[in-house]
Amino acid sequence: MKYSQYIGVAAAIILVGACFLPWAFYPDLNKDFTGFFSEQNNYGRPGKLFSILAFIASVFFLIPKVWAKRWNLLIGAITVAYAVKSFFLFSACYNTICPERKIGLWIMLFASLLLLVMTFLPDLKVIEKERK
Repeated sequence: MKYSQYIGVAAAIILVGACFLPWAFYPDLNKDFTGFFSEQNNYGRPGKLFSILAFIASVFFLIPKVWAKRWNLLIGAITVAYAVKSFFLFSACYNTICPERKIGLWIMLFASLLLLVMTFLPDLKVIEKERK
């Protein structure tokens, strides 16, 4: 795909941007949690890891080498796995209280999936070597 690398970089930027949006509203605390904030840091700060992984993925998207595309598959898979874990962590019910899922949580999940899909479509020219 001709523009897959640029779409992948855009997905990485959207992923980092989604970490600043509200992910879930907890009615018992009357607070919105984001990728960088949770009450007393109980859920951690997944936005930090997403920012690091998105940066690494963006660099690998822009490097036109086969090894970079292969490593980018691993980075994309780790990103999706962590996104699914974070999605379930932030949206799970506890003590009969269910948080309200906000748009940032959905954007984070779909941006990480888009990033993974774009790693499967590298725009790389294959040059055949002459056999002697």
